[in-house]
Amino acid sequence: MLSTTLLQAREGLKCAWEVAIGFSLSEFASKRIFLFSEAVMSDKSLNLGKGPILPLLLKMSGPSIATVLVVNAYNLIDAFWLARLSPNALAALTISFPLQLILGGVGVGTGLGAGSYAARMFGAGEVRKARQTAGQVFFLSAVLGALFIGVVLAGPELILRFFGATTEILPLARQYLIALLPGVPFLFLIMMTSNLLRAEGRPHLVMYSALLFSVISCILDPFLIFGWGPFPRLGIKGAAVAAVISQVAGALLSFYYLQQGSSKYRLKWHDLRPDYRIILSIYQTGFPSIIINLVVSVGMLLHNHILGGYSNLAVATLGIVSRMNGLVMIALYGIGHGLMPMVAYSEGASLHSRLMETVNLAVKISFAIALLSFLTVEAFAPAIATLFSDDSELQTLTATALRINFLILITAAPSLMWINMFIGLGQGKTAMVLLVGRETLILIPLLGLLPSLFGINGVWMAQPLANALAFLFIRYWTKRQYRIFESLIIDKA
Repeated sequence: MLSTTLLQAREGLKCAWEVAIGFSLSEFASKRIFLFSEAVMSDKSLNLGKGPILPLLLKMSGPSIATVLVVNAYNLIDAFWLARLSPNALAALTISFPLQLILGGVGVGTGLGAGSYAARMFGAGEVRKARQTAGQVFFLSAVLGALFIGVVLAGPELILRFFGATTEILPLARQYLIALLPGVPFLFLIMMTSNLLRAEGRPHLVMYSALLFSVISCILDPFLIFGWGPFPRLGIKGAAVAAVISQVAGALLSFYYLQQGSSKYRLKWHDLRPDYRIILSIYQTGFPSIIINLVVSVGMLLHNHILGGYSNLAVATLGIVSRMNGLVMIALYGIGHGLMPMVAYSEGASLHSRLMETVNLAVKISFAIALLSFLTVEAFAPAIATLFSDDSELQTLTATALRINFLILITAAPSLMWINMFIGLGQGKTAMVLLVGRETLILIPLLGLLPSLFGINGVWMAQPLANALAFLFIRYWTKRQYRIFESLIIDKA
């Protein structure tokens, strides 16, 4: 059995290495929804208002797809190794995921705000203020990292139980979480500096940090989890140690890029002093992203609690399903990221016919991808489930959950494009209300109702149904916005 596991692990490692190396030929752009159109539009080689829309949309989307693919490949490979270790190890990883979402939400929101402010300062010729913004990022990474570590160390068991850890899973989840803490400030720094590099017009450098982070972690995972060669067998703790090592390496590389000769930042010691006016400006932009991620964390927390009432295998199933779903969402997020600056440019140039044509094309492409993915999972769900575990009960649960949950893609694809349209138009509050409303007004009540009617399948049904209902509201607001565009076109004529 051990030799079989090691053979599978080596084959998985080989695949992970080949996948990771393949990304080195791609340019990388933003992973997150709130991408800055300023940096994109500063590239004079791109004319977003002329030429065929389809090639331009694909060119704008490709880099983002590649970036998200790197990060999601890392998450999927992490889940693969821990599922091979034991279903409970995967369940422990899943339990800690809402906490990681909160951390990511704060880090990404802060980074987006910092990058947006720095981009505006570069545009205004205020290089000194942009450099000071980078200094605030280092200050905030240290403060937020220390705060996060302090809160977790004050009561790790209490936090994990709050996030749905059962008595059986709690020791494993605690091991993983405590071992992960030293890397938190470095992870904050990676998330924030990546947006500074984009604001400076050097998004390709984000590639190297993301690639280094993912490749190191993917390579170290099996060695530290299973104790290959001279490495100790650390179990689930090994996955956390691998993550911390990769986070430190990624943060050091990001720091180097900010300080190298061609960088406009080139920090000095006095830039690290806190400037609360800049910090306030950072959070005025980044706060909506933080709120969205916090609300999503609440939804994940409820899933953990409800599924924990069924079994640890049910929680492990959620970990597999969410990561498989994330693989498909890569393409959808990438198209959305490519769409946003095109919408922003067309809005600024009053090209409203082109704007609507671009959005409609993005909706059609994303829907086709979603439909194809859904049909593939419906046909091969049992085979996909066997890739993660030899446990027959976990395989059965996963196959059923995949088939139900992947219904979410049918309505998520167009909804995501329309949400990105609103963000591109500068209507971030509208996007936030629509997304937060989905989680609080629709998903949470469904999670309370459907399991009582359909058992565990009701949990898997909640997200697709919530998305379908939210789709109706988002479509209504989109049609309302389209009517505004049409009136502007008529007035212009």
